[in-house]
Amino acid sequence: MNEEQTHKKMTAAAWKDHLIRQDEIDPYLVEGKDFIDDEKINGLLQDNVHAEPEKVRSIIQKAFSINLMDDEDVATLLNVKDPHLWKEIQQAAEQIKRKVYDNRVVTFAPLYCGSKCVNRCMYCGFRSDNDAVIRRVLTMDEIKDETKVLAGIIGHKRLVVVFGEHPDTDAEYIADTMKAIYSVKVPVKNGEAQIRRVNINAAPLPIDDLKKLRDAGIGTFQVFQETYHHETYGQVHPANTLKGNYQWRLYALHRAMDAGIDDVAIGALFGLYDWKFEVMGMVAHARDLEHRFGIGPHSVSVPRINPAAGTDFDWLKYKVSDTDFKHLVAVLRLAIPYAGLIVTNREEPEMMREIIPMCTQRDAESKIGIGDYADTYLKNQKSEREQFMLKDTRTLDDVILELASMGYITSFCTAGYRCGRTGKKIMTLLKNGGEGCFCKLNAVLTFQEWLEDFATPETKKIGEAIVRREMEEIKQRVPADYSESVYKRFLSDYQKVLEGVRDLYF
Repeated sequence: MNEEQTHKKMTAAAWKDHLIRQDEIDPYLVEGKDFIDDEKINGLLQDNVHAEPEKVRSIIQKAFSINLMDDEDVATLLNVKDPHLWKEIQQAAEQIKRKVYDNRVVTFAPLYCGSKCVNRCMYCGFRSDNDAVIRRVLTMDEIKDETKVLAGIIGHKRLVVVFGEHPDTDAEYIADTMKAIYSVKVPVKNGEAQIRRVNINAAPLPIDDLKKLRDAGIGTFQVFQETYHHETYGQVHPANTLKGNYQWRLYALHRAMDAGIDDVAIGALFGLYDWKFEVMGMVAHARDLEHRFGIGPHSVSVPRINPAAGTDFDWLKYKVSDTDFKHLVAVLRLAIPYAGLIVTNREEPEMMREIIPMCTQRDAESKIGIGDYADTYLKNQKSEREQFMLKDTRTLDDVILELASMGYITSFCTAGYRCGRTGKKIMTLLKNGGEGCFCKLNAVLTFQEWLEDFATPETKKIGEAIVRREMEEIKQRVPADYSESVYKRFLSDYQKVLEGVRDLYF
């Protein structure tokens, strides 16, 4: 029996001891403590209420510098109750989104590869003691079948691949999954379609395992803390489980950085604890990453708790209202202005429409049951196969049609990752507006590519009107933002896309 087979046969308890390494936590602690100071956060929230409108407006204006916001200012914005000031905060969030990311929205899809999990998180349908969920881990052939649907039928270019925490979906499995996805090429109307960017949402890993993911071509590594409140974290994640170790999870992205993965993503599951505290925790997380590595999170996610099969939510005390949700999204856009802000199909279509002007990414035509994409291209969700239930189940074509009708261009660009515009480079470009220049060109090229290969006639008609508008704007920005040579190459590449050439980018 080789080493990998022995590792696969480990019990959950032995696997926990193998994974959690105190010597990969201690270096990040300060006097034995982590960077989330519950008492300090509560004090800031209590001390910064009833701010004068002039102070709030001053904070809003500072956010346009595209720097991480001070904790006191974040607390002040979170405590705003005046609906008129709420509106001003939201308007600023929309303006900052456009300043950094223009009018682009990036789409992706989740690919769930396994429902086995050793944890017992109270809110999760995949928890190990939930008999209502069917347990399954996809084979590499099944992963390729899922990818063929995602890339060749729907037209996605980037995925976030999701795994339960279990020996059967360890680092070797995750690395093999990425390789399998990248290997798939599907003939379409013009050329071949494939997934060009694989992001990973997985459990915390030690540094040597993270290096395996780096070498396999990982995009962004996502680990959501779920809740930053220490006591609540302990209540919803039972002790003596892998996920029960707060600090092991908290420093997962620090270890990723030290492993050479320079794109990391944070998030909280809103509804577990007070949403104001969670936003403060996310900003503290971004600050510690900036302090230690010089760069903050590449993206920030804001999922709200949704129902799940076999899961009781009567114990929840911190349900986030729609009004508060819109406010926390706006504050996060101002507080961490350089980061991508991701909203998911946990939200109703109406809510998606309201907050997308502040956000940069959303999923579309998502299926979160294990094997659902390839399994007859399902129209209906099966709760016994899923971690939770989705609320927006429209097709990618429908979503793109709506976005185009709202004036947004859907970007399928993955160029920055392949051109080395990651880590510190991407953060600098985001703050000074340089990345927007690259992305505007690439958004046009990749959107036209998708329109040619996948769009329905109505979506193609409206989408091409957006493309024409974008191309005219690019023309008007020559030579201020684009040189004549770059513009001529762009026009040439655009014509090549119309002729069937694929995957052109700046």
